[in-house]
Amino acid sequence: LQIQHPETVLLPIIVFHSNAGADIITQTALDFWDKGRDREEIKLKHLETSLSQFNNDQSELSLIDDNIIDFFVPFLPLEYRHVTQCVMAEMEGRGLQPDKDVADRVTRDISYVHLSENVFVKSGCMTVASRLNLYL
Repeated sequence: LQIQHPETVLLPIIVFHSNAGADIITQTALDFWDKGRDREEIKLKHLETSLSQFNNDQSELSLIDDNIIDFFVPFLPLEYRHVTQCVMAEMEGRGLQPDKDVADRVTRDISYVHLSENVFVKSGCMTVASRLNLYL
């Protein structure tokens, strides 16, 4: 699809959001955590091998191999501190004074992947708005 103007050709950017490979991405993040490394150290090269194996069975990721899409951008799982930031931003967005104690209580109530340590949140910040209502 090309949109032509008299002097330029614009190519559209299409964002395809998917949960494909989430388990692999989360496991990689947990492996880093187990080794004492930060999730911010994870680079695409750390995920490519695992995701390419996943790609063999998943049509969404084969879109890359078929050159239909150019990039795969993995979303890393969020940690406790990230969700606390989401709660604080939600309070601010509602015109409330951000309260760290409330944010901590909401964040502790979220489901985690690594249950014994509460390392990575299962649902990211998607449930923050509704959970915050329970603490106000």
